[in-house]
Amino acid sequence: MVPVESTADTAAGPPADAELHRRLVYGDESALGEAYAAYGALVRRVARRVTRSPAAAEDVAQEVFAQLWSRPYAFDARRGSLRTWLSVLAHRRAVDWVRSEARHRKDARADDDALHAIPDAGPGPDETVVDRERSLLLHTALAGLPPSQREVIHLAYFAGRTYRQAAIELGIPEGTAKTRLRSALRRLADSLADPPLERGA
Repeated sequence: MVPVESTADTAAGPPADAELHRRLVYGDESALGEAYAAYGALVRRVARRVTRSPAAAEDVAQEVFAQLWSRPYAFDARRGSLRTWLSVLAHRRAVDWVRSEARHRKDARADDDALHAIPDAGPGPDETVVDRERSLLLHTALAGLPPSQREVIHLAYFAGRTYRQAAIELGIPEGTAKTRLRSALRRLADSLADPPLERGA
């Protein structure tokens, strides 16, 4: 576990990298504490500049020092300072966070666009009969979805949940919730894209 942070880099200067690395390799928890006290603020600053999010910067810092603790061999004191290595690692993790968030936002927009592409089931003033048929088609299409997909659709578009919140409520991984949502939207769009011809035409 990462120790309580220091508010700034230690005034006495950073510990000797080679010795600190040796202690980390041997599982000395106090060495991790010294590294965090010496470089924690630096790592958070680097992460915050990239993510522009204090909360994300804290998460990145935790990941960086978790990696230092679990994989101390990844750092080689002969190739550079621990300060530089941690800064580079923080930057990479922060960039990964930004890319992940961008993907989440893109996926959310794509899901919204897919739902908007489904014909509106609400009746209009001049098309009461047609719209009633569309409403029936929509309910029929929803009823035809597998229960797992119908649950996600209900939470995401009728209960106002994000797919992440839906995943938590259903007790399933986020990726599973996203896949079910996309599959359900595709099935609904396919079912409603070409309504059957009117009877008796």
